Amino acid sequence: MSYWCELAWLGGDRPEEGVVIDVSGDRIASIMTGVESPPGDAEHLRGLTLPGLANAHSHAFHRALRGRAERGRGSFWTWREQMYELAARLDLDNYFDLARATFAEMALAGVTVVGEFHYLHHRAGGEPYDDPNAMGHVILQAAAEAGVRVTLLDACYLLGGIGQEPDGVQERFSDGSVEAWRRRVEAIPQSEAAKVGAAIHSVRAVDPDSARVVATWAAEHSRPLHAHVSEQPSENEDSIEAYGVTPTELLDREGALGKRFTAVHATHVTEPDVRLLGDRRACCCLCPTTERDLADGVGPARMLAELGASLSLGSDSHAVIDIFEEARAVELDERLVTGARGHHTAAELLRAATESGYRCLGWPDGGRIEEEALADLVTVGLDSVRLAGATPAEALEAVVFAGAAADVRHVIMGGRRIVWDGAHLALDVANELRHSIAAVTA
Repeated sequence: MSYWCELAWLGGDRPEEGVVIDVSGDRIASIMTGVESPPGDAEHLRGLTLPGLANAHSHAFHRALRGRAERGRGSFWTWREQMYELAARLDLDNYFDLARATFAEMALAGVTVVGEFHYLHHRAGGEPYDDPNAMGHVILQAAAEAGVRVTLLDACYLLGGIGQEPDGVQERFSDGSVEAWRRRVEAIPQSEAAKVGAAIHSVRAVDPDSARVVATWAAEHSRPLHAHVSEQPSENEDSIEAYGVTPTELLDREGALGKRFTAVHATHVTEPDVRLLGDRRACCCLCPTTERDLADGVGPARMLAELGASLSLGSDSHAVIDIFEEARAVELDERLVTGARGHHTAAELLRAATESGYRCLGWPDGGRIEEEALADLVTVGLDSVRLAGATPAEALEAVVFAGAAADVRHVIMGGRRIVWDGAHLALDVANELRHSIAAVTA
């Protein structure tokens, strides 16, 4: 199959005009630039074609909280109680429906790979399902039917807080021991469109010795390793009080930090933490729409990038599913904090949204438009009221700083059409969302 792109971003500071992309199987076979008109056998992609977008941090079931957790005053901790109430209502069937609808919404927004940070493992009360990975299989099947790649980041979650046993709904999250976690995760199969990685939920939920076991498992199996890091100031305070070090320092001491490690949020990392993450060439996944929705704060994105860490993006709690909004928020939030503009270019933000996100999820051959890369493509229309008037030279900045998920016209994953002319080809996504959310919130 051949596609003629009016504009395509090949990784530079400006898009190229008249780009022909030949796809063979699930890979890009060849690329030609400067082709003024579509070859007779090529599909015409109007607008700006990008590599597939990576949503590097997702909790699919949180989608049901959108609009339901916005009343009254509060904090991350009061929001967490609402999230726990929702988690208690989920079973294999209603979670599948909700996850499939959520992943399909991502596909409509141009997401072709998602990192699902998965900790809802067992029945209410903590009893395992007959298949201990039944909930994980639900996630994998939901992503397959929605048409997106997935990395199941199976989270070790053992404590209800530092030195505390899990309580209430947290019992659904815990395997009881890190050895039980390891046995369970090793039984989850991978496939062409699904990978399995590891996660240390946080230093609040995993003791240091267990964190080392998870990190060792991920290293021995060459799997990505993610962890929530310094999302709240109290996380730092509790870690220093219990262990004498920050969460970043603790994870480094236990062997977690490295090129396969992703620190999610990193909102309240200290300057020594930033240098440590940079020295280890770790990735930091920023989730600005969630971080502002939960009043978490604004992380030091520019400093992280300057000192050697890579950046990726996630929609996390899905207050919004729009990777363009996540990308520009990295820059715009930092403008609010510093009083200055121009911390991150449009191309840098797009790399966080594509190549860097793919890499931190264990897909190093994706997130780029180049020969032999995965044929994951997203075309953004430039004719909406948000983007009309942008010239080819301005298209990148226009899409990053003014575009929206609603501007996504076509999505191709592994050479296969998933979204065409703004519609999902397999699912009525709005209807799926309505029914699946009603089933868990009524």
